[in-house]
Amino acid sequence: MEPERLFVVLLVVAVVVLLARTLAARGGVPDAIWLVVLGMAAGFVPALPAVEISPDLVLLGFLPPLIYHAAFFTSPREARADAAPIFAMAFGLTAVTTLAVAGTAYALLPSVGWAAAIAFGAAVAPTDAVAATSVLKRLGAPRRMVTILEGESLINDGVALTVFGLAVEAMTGGFSPGHGVLRAVQVVAGGVVYGLLVAVVARRVRRRVSDPMSQVILSLVIPYAAYVPAENLGASGVLATVVTGFYLGTRGEGVLQPASRAAGQLFWRILVFLLESALFVLLGLEIREVLRDLGAYTWGTVLLTALAVTGVTVGVRLLWQWGHGPLLVLLPGGRHLRGLGFRERTVMGLAGMRGAITLAIALSLPREAGPARDVLVLLAALVVLATLVGQAPPLPPLLRRLGLLEPGDRRRVAAMSAREDMVRAALARLDAMADADEVDERTAEAFRQMMELRLERLRYFKDEENAEGEPPGGRRVRAALAEAERAKLKELYGKGRIDGDTYQAIGRELDLVGPVSLVRPLT
Repeated sequence: MEPERLFVVLLVVAVVVLLARTLAARGGVPDAIWLVVLGMAAGFVPALPAVEISPDLVLLGFLPPLIYHAAFFTSPREARADAAPIFAMAFGLTAVTTLAVAGTAYALLPSVGWAAAIAFGAAVAPTDAVAATSVLKRLGAPRRMVTILEGESLINDGVALTVFGLAVEAMTGGFSPGHGVLRAVQVVAGGVVYGLLVAVVARRVRRRVSDPMSQVILSLVIPYAAYVPAENLGASGVLATVVTGFYLGTRGEGVLQPASRAAGQLFWRILVFLLESALFVLLGLEIREVLRDLGAYTWGTVLLTALAVTGVTVGVRLLWQWGHGPLLVLLPGGRHLRGLGFRERTVMGLAGMRGAITLAIALSLPREAGPARDVLVLLAALVVLATLVGQAPPLPPLLRRLGLLEPGDRRRVAAMSAREDMVRAALARLDAMADADEVDERTAEAFRQMMELRLERLRYFKDEENAEGEPPGGRRVRAALAEAERAKLKELYGKGRIDGDTYQAIGRELDLVGPVSLVRPLT
């Protein structure tokens, strides 16, 4: 792509991101919905350049960091407790959805061939947990439902991409059922083993890197170090990346130094959001060219296929949720599923929106798929649009109607109790250090007073009357205090009492800690 066209595309991505964030903040609608709508709308602006996305660019540029991020921030304890429904959905539901979608696409568009149809089914099968869980978390849905959806989304990405890779191999010829079984074993086993190897090496390397910026850069290199060599070795780069991210994520607090943690998490949140946004915009720009020439397919055929595939995708998921629950109690760990009733399974069935991963897989369909390749990409985009716009908005009223919203006070009180226990542990450690003469009494007393003051604040905010974590007029007071501190800091710099580096350092500290931290609530 020429530099001028690339600059225009990047500018469009930035504009769409800003608009999506603004509209999402005002309307309470998930970012993903606005991104897919605005991204496709951008594709129809006449002045914008046509875009043809290389499948290799999508596979190498977008997938590794997206998958690694999802795996890294998984909750291991909660996921392990609900392993039965997570694995049943990630493997069983993904396989059934892939076959059902492939059969539907092949029945309506027989010219695509079975290999391309299965690849398309694998693209549509994985869910986008972010679109659903962002709504569920904001409303206060049961944490267990959120954990299951997140765990399913993490694993089904790897399952779908493994099936997709085998289907792509079948497009090139020389593929037999026996060969498929051997390749599946090689792909899965090789990806898992190599991912573990990369994770162990990366953990040891990161322990020796103390510079925060270097740690953040290393975190960006790791998913590519897991993905690219695994693919070149004939294994699954996706599974290698998932295993690496999950292994490091479960040990993340011990690998990343506290000084790197906040910066690293902020960097990854921004990176993932930009990558997902870019996928939607690039897809919109490419779809414009697809719509100009549908080849042998008519608009009626394409819309009918999109409607049928969307219906099959949603219907299969709902039927699976309603029908598989009683069977799961027979699996190891299934006795813990008693709390997943019909209401919970209905919500999880309707929370299977498709998003960035589906777009990334569809855009990576190779040219070997033939003339139907562009139509399959268009169909995937329509399924994403239909599921996001059709399923995400009804979730809030459905949760309220079914009575599945947990009281927010319970979570806040639990968080306050945890903080109380942490402060008491710190006080006990301080007393032990003072008794062992590891710290002088004056220093110990200063820290003791600060910790006891924190305890008093926590008890105050834990009270039922202060469950919101904010005293009467607290926000107004904090804003006034922040304004006074910043004005004084600016005055000191203007008078030359501090230099520019000190001015910026104290300003950053004020941004992180807040005005007069002793009066700021711990939330």
